[in-house]
Amino acid sequence: MSITLSSLILCPIWISMAQIQQGGPDEKEKTTALKDLLSRIDLDELMKKDEPPLDFPDTLEGFEYAFNEKGQLRHIKTGEPFVFNYREDLHRWNQKRYEALGEIITKYVYELLEKDCNLKKISIPVDATESEPKSFIFMSEDALTNPQKLMVLIHGSGVVRAGQWARRLIINEDLDSGTQIPFIKRAMDEGYGVIVLNPNENYIEVEKPKIHVQSSSDSSDEPAEKRERKDKVSKETKKRRDFYEKYRNPQREREMMQLYIRENGSPEEHAIYVWDHFIAQSAAENVFFVAHSYGGLAFVELMIQREADVKNKVTAVALTDSVHNVWHQEAGKTIREWMRENCCNWVSSSEPLDTSVESMLPDCPRVSAASCHVVS
Repeated sequence: MSITLSSLILCPIWISMAQIQQGGPDEKEKTTALKDLLSRIDLDELMKKDEPPLDFPDTLEGFEYAFNEKGQLRHIKTGEPFVFNYREDLHRWNQKRYEALGEIITKYVYELLEKDCNLKKISIPVDATESEPKSFIFMSEDALTNPQKLMVLIHGSGVVRAGQWARRLIINEDLDSGTQIPFIKRAMDEGYGVIVLNPNENYIEVEKPKIHVQSSSDSSDEPAEKRERKDKVSKETKKRRDFYEKYRNPQREREMMQLYIRENGSPEEHAIYVWDHFIAQSAAENVFFVAHSYGGLAFVELMIQREADVKNKVTAVALTDSVHNVWHQEAGKTIREWMRENCCNWVSSSEPLDTSVESMLPDCPRVSAASCHVVS
């Protein structure tokens, strides 16, 4: 078992507490003082001191992983599946490594959507200026012109982006289990136009600007002696602040701020925006939705906001483990009736496929997804 800085600091404290607790009531005061000291120690921050640098590759090759012919992620040299616990007892570091790999996989899936599925990447907002934050969706060539059928795919919440159902399944199972690619290819083979939404791409992150404090020496109307004293105090304050920052953020992780994308600042906003600017403008007589988890909630919100248009254009909706709630979302009676006739929610269940599953909500039927992957 490796000895870490945090264990070296905490062990003597725990030993002292144990010794004090063996004493009489006179020792209560010391116990209270030690407990107060422990409460002031931020263990998460303390453990950062033991971490290797958070410096990870930016390509699959750099991680020494690749997808094989079955779409499984495997180590290039050993052929083994992905290992999360790459470094023992360093959960935060392992999680950061996993997230870095996940970002690479997101870009990899985007490439597959364009190269393997022949989808076009469309920037939104459609009237965005060059300098404002932007997002994007993916569409087939005939998405807006196909006169018969259009398929719309909406993933759930979290880290997943356009083309994904679940990052965990992509990494631990295969591309067919964790991406929307099988749905897209089958839909196109059967003559559907396709639109792939990107509801979690709500903002861009930029580094927080550093606040520059004007030096007191710039105040020319102050006496030289007073300015010197102020400068000395300022330097001491900066020295203490830098020392604290080194403790607080030893990895020198950049502090980021979020710039939200106009009219696409949430999954619900995004669904309405794509409806207004693309789906509603499409030539398709019949529109079909496949929505997973929070994507189902986003669809219900779309229906609340655009009820007449949705009823006129949408033929059927397939939900998978949808988290929508017609009561909390205040969906009216006419929406609930339409959902009972036109929607179906496949949910995780040990029952055989398509077996009816009891629902507490008066909306669409719930049926079992059986052994099929209903992603989470």
